Amino acid sequence: MSPRLSWDLVADWEQLTTYPFMVQALEAGAIVAVMAGAIGWFMVLRRQTFAGHTLAVISFPGAAAATLAAIPVAFGYFGACGLGALALAAFGGEERGGRSGESAAIGTLQAFALGLGFLFVGLYGGQLAGLEALLFGTFLGITESQVVTLLCIAVAVLTALAVLGRPLLFASIDGSVARAGGVPIRLLGVVFLLLLGLAVAATAQITGALLVFALLVTPAATAQLITARPGRGLVLSVALAFAVSWLGLGIAYFSPYPVGFWVTSLSFGLYVLARLATSGAGWGARTA
Repeated sequence: MSPRLSWDLVADWEQLTTYPFMVQALEAGAIVAVMAGAIGWFMVLRRQTFAGHTLAVISFPGAAAATLAAIPVAFGYFGACGLGALALAAFGGEERGGRSGESAAIGTLQAFALGLGFLFVGLYGGQLAGLEALLFGTFLGITESQVVTLLCIAVAVLTALAVLGRPLLFASIDGSVARAGGVPIRLLGVVFLLLLGLAVAATAQITGALLVFALLVTPAATAQLITARPGRGLVLSVALAFAVSWLGLGIAYFSPYPVGFWVTSLSFGLYVLARLATSGAGWGARTA
């Protein structure tokens, strides 16, 4: 019997949490949302969304190579994203704390990574099992051990962000003044890219390589449209990512459409609403 949505929220919640796979999906979604919302806020602030997208693309050949080598896919995700972060750091410019300035070189790396991924798919025998999951994610296939792994990674990334948060914010807002004040701009840029690589690798295991931005970029971009205050923006980014993750999982459970569709649609819808609201407020202030 297929689950049906009702007006009784308590009963709907009980249906949603009846099966262990949904509980694990909700746990993993919450963990990844908090991590992606936090690091995504810094990524958008530093104008490194292209770097984040490249790391997401790089995660695909890593996962495909791991599948080809018959080793856990997680090793492929984290290994590829770690190497990709170091490569991006080598391509990155000095301004804004290591923000990528060599977009052409990074775009070339991204194209090569995609080609490499499909090469591994072909070497596997022309039909890589789980290819759709590698590209579009598998919220509902998360195991308990994966939840624990994601939690450990999220704690490590969030702890590092808490320690580096103040100088990283300073370097992201005004790299020249931060450098003059003795902030190690280049080192901070490399460390941030490595943390971003960890977050992307963890998020891609759930959303897939192509839907990482649904949690990593859109909530952060929406939050920065709503408020320019760092503290409020960071909290709002995490809250939006969390809401999108859980709402997407909940709606997908009661509908025939995939989780990825709902998560990306909700993220995009919130961004459009925020954009319209801020544009309307700005137009009203100019005409007042």
